[in-house]
Formats: sequence, C-alpha cells, structure tokens
Amino acid sequence: MTELHDRTGRPRVVVTGIGLRTPAGSDPGVVWAAMLSGRSTAGPIRRFDPSDLPVRFGCEVRDFDPESYLGPKESRRTDRATQFGVAAGLDAVADAGPLDVEAGRAAVVAGTGVGGLGTLEDQIGTYHLKGAARVSPMFVPMMMPNATAAALAIKLGWTGPNVCIATACAAGGHALGEALRTLRSGDADVVLTGGTESAVTPTAIAAFARMGALSRRHDDPAAACRPFDADRDGFVLSEGAAFLVLETLERALTRDARIYGELAGYGRNSDAHHVTAPAPEGRGARECIRLALADAGLGPDEVGHINAHGTSTPLNDAAEAGAIHAVFGDRPVPVTSTKGVTGHMIGAAGAVEAIAALLAMRDGLVPPTANHSRRGDDVPVDVVAGTPREVPADPVVSNSFGFGGHNACLVLRPA
Repeated sequence: MTELHDRTGRPRVVVTGIGLRTPAGSDPGVVWAAMLSGRSTAGPIRRFDPSDLPVRFGCEVRDFDPESYLGPKESRRTDRATQFGVAAGLDAVADAGPLDVEAGRAAVVAGTGVGGLGTLEDQIGTYHLKGAARVSPMFVPMMMPNATAAALAIKLGWTGPNVCIATACAAGGHALGEALRTLRSGDADVVLTGGTESAVTPTAIAAFARMGALSRRHDDPAAACRPFDADRDGFVLSEGAAFLVLETLERALTRDARIYGELAGYGRNSDAHHVTAPAPEGRGARECIRLALADAGLGPDEVGHINAHGTSTPLNDAAEAGAIHAVFGDRPVPVTSTKGVTGHMIGAAGAVEAIAALLAMRDGLVPPTANHSRRGDDVPVDVVAGTPREVPADPVVSNSFGFGGHNACLVLRPA
C-alpha cells in the first residue's frame, strides 16, 4: 500500500505538471536534451543594441509569442517577465491534466528576482525624455514583482492563497518550498508554483558587470559560463520561466495523474553575512542543505546527486562546493550545474533546476556541467562533466542561493 503521509504525518506532495520557457526551448523534452548534451545557449544579445555595454552577450528566449496566451491587448499591458510566467504556468496546468479543483482551494506561489525590470527601464526613459504626462498608466501593474502571480490567478480564476517571493536568485527555490508548506498545512489542494525573470536588459547587464558578477568572454560566449571550473570568471545573464503543479499524493492518485516525482524536503535560512558575498566556507548553504535533508527524513548517504546553484562565479562556487563537502564528506556524490546550458535565470533558476532534477531521476541520468574542463582547487566535489552520468533513481538535492544571503534547498524523490 502506498504511504500517503510522511513519517511525521504530513501529506506527501508530488509534482504533476511542468511548464518551461527557457533559452534552450519551451518543450520539456527539448530542454532536457539540451541539458544532457551540455549545449550552451549563450550568444550575442539580439533584442537590443548592446554595443555600449561592458558585456554584450547573454542567454535569450528566442521567437517568443505571448499573444497566444494573453492576446494582443493584454500582451501590450504586461512585462516580458509576466509573459514568460503566464506561458510557463498555463503550460504546467495543461500538462497536469484535469485538476477539478475548487477556486478557493487553488493557490499560486511565484518567485522573481526583480519583476518587471524592462518596463521600469522603459518608463523611466519615457519620463526623462517626454515628461510625466507620457508615463504609462499601466506602469505600476506591469512593473510590480507580484504581477505574474496575479496574472496567473486571474487567468485561472483561482481565489486561494496568492504569494510572490522575491529573494533574488533563491526566489524560484523558495517559491517551491513555500508551496510545499502550503499543501502540508492544508491551506490549498493544488498549488501552481515556480519562478520567472526577464533581466537581460541594458541596466541589469551594466549593473551586474559593474559588480564583477558577469563573465567577460566575448571571444567565446558559449564557453563563458563554467561552473566549478578553475577558469570560471562569472555567470551569463539569462531569462525565462518555469512552473510546476504541486498537489498531495493522495489527490494525484485519486485522479490518476501522471507523477513526475515528490517534493519531499525544504530548507531555508540566511547567511546573515554580506549583501552579495556568501558566508565563508559556505556556512549558511551547509546548514540549509542539512535542514532540507532533515525535513525529508533522509541522510546524506541516501542522496543520488546534487543539482547545484553553480553560477560560475569564483566566490559562489567555492562556497557551495565547501558546503557540499562539509555535508557529504569524502563520498563522491555527483554534482552538476545546468547553468552552463541555460545561463543564470535569476528568480526562475531554482524552478528550472527542480524540473531538471525530476527528469534526471526519471531517466537515471545526471546532465554534465557544460564547459567544465578542469576542476578548481577550491572545489572539493565530484563534478559531472563531459557526458551524462548514469545513476540510480535516488533522491536529489537542488540548491538555490541569492544575494542578501538567502538560501533555499529542496529535496526531490523519484515518482
């Protein structure tokens, strides 16, 4: 008999729908194939002229048509980040099949790092060039970080809890974790959760470059993001969205839903150290991983692999590798970062990587860390590189860490 509750009596929570909008594609099979191939999506920026910027490449979502989801009028009144989120969210709901859920028992938990940044830049420019009278009356609803959560609820007619998480690069991971808690507490029967971002904009690129966070490999953008590599020099800015439908195992079995896997554990804490730099030796990340494992009722020796945050910045990768080594010891648990393929999707990253973890468990394959050729001396972990690695269908830890010291770790188990 299937156990419907965990060891503490909480309902088990599973993933029954996924939706994606990424630089590697929107079809989950296509995105997964790109991850397994280690094919980078980085290239010269095309959506605007980047010639006066210090970094002129990124990972962009190509050929995106929001009108099939929002219509022409609504598309003009929503930021690109919201458009990505609505597309991925509605795709996830469609993928889940008939949910037959009461409106008041259906929730949305959406994460984003910066929300409608493109709109913010455009409207500030309009104000300075044309005056206050030309600022759009839709500026605020297009810019606000909670626009995606609101738009999805409106589209679906869901009146249950509706929350926006804005914890920088940890937002997608936190969104899934808080959705898990919402279902465990009985506050909803179904939660649509994930993250969205559209931060490949002139100001964002200038700002991240000034911080020293971005790679400067203009001669070979496809090789720029090099997680855990000895020659890593920064991340590649990206955009897109990923959403998942979560519901209790009991409900999913009752409606005979396809189950991608179980979201079994969630850890969250703060470095309380620095506004951008991780805590020395990954102290906060280390404890966050332990919290997630404890929440899932698992020991480190039961984890099959780790989908790392792995941004390709010198400080982040060293701190995360130190945290992983502290938790798992000298056991060579395989570690991968899919950011070498997708770039860093900021608030959407944790949701995309959770989907990658689910597909990895399904197929028994860990995708290689793209562009990883020589492990850094400060990286004492087993980095999967070159080709996919076959592994048993064991639980996966998925890490997300954000500026400000925000940490979110998830534990996923196979279906």
